[in-house]
Amino acid sequence: MILLQIATTDSKVSTVLFFGTIGMLALTIGLIVFIIFHQRKVIRYQMRLQTMEQDQQKMLLNASIRMQEEERQRIAADLHDDAGPLLATARLYLNENLVNLDKASQLQSIYSAKQILDDTIQLIRNISHSLMPPTLKNFGLESAVNDLFQKISGSGSMNASSRFHDYRERLQPETELIIFRVIQELINNILKHSNSSFIHLTQNTSGNKFFIRMHHDGRGLTQADFEKLNKSNVGLGLKNIQSRLKVLHGKIFFEKDLSQTYYKVTVEIMKDEETKPQ
Repeated sequence: MILLQIATTDSKVSTVLFFGTIGMLALTIGLIVFIIFHQRKVIRYQMRLQTMEQDQQKMLLNASIRMQEEERQRIAADLHDDAGPLLATARLYLNENLVNLDKASQLQSIYSAKQILDDTIQLIRNISHSLMPPTLKNFGLESAVNDLFQKISGSGSMNASSRFHDYRERLQPETELIIFRVIQELINNILKHSNSSFIHLTQNTSGNKFFIRMHHDGRGLTQADFEKLNKSNVGLGLKNIQSRLKVLHGKIFFEKDLSQTYYKVTVEIMKDEETKPQ
């Protein structure tokens, strides 16, 4: 009787161990299958993310190329349409028949040619200034931005002000030019689309980071709006901004104030390791 009970107990233990082993095995297999499917899902997500990043890079590159090409075409058009005819006209006054004219006619032709050449020089100087504003080149970013905002306020279309808090040393010329172009593009977008009554720019630094912040009370963008536009085929100006900042490893953030009364744009740039003193 005792032997029968022991045998029955051993049988139950064996059954429990058998089904327990089966259960553990099934659980292990299920866990392995879950991990495999999860890894595949993560890999697919990473591939989609990588594809989106590649598409984003292509769009930024295309925007940068279009921006450069438009700039070249504008300069070429200015030289061809304005400088070309002026120089051709000056050449007419200074042709080979000039020596056969009387003294008074020679002086008049030379004077007219000089006036045309002066106009051509001014035109070329204006083109050069559009590439590198003289105020920016000679006096730095703060002076160039203040001059720009004074012109905006002077036009009467908007109350514009700017204040630099931590601009004790100039950045590299290339860096300052890119920052200035970004500011110009942001202002252009605000003037065109925001219908705001004021715009205020502040500058400050924190550690090795250089910040530009712009506030306005018109229609603006949030970061979600910016990301959406940046991934679409519209918003070339915004893509130009991001492509410029990419050169400096910079970032840009769009947000609406907690009071819901104005929008703020923040540009964050790593300062140069070597700065040029003023």
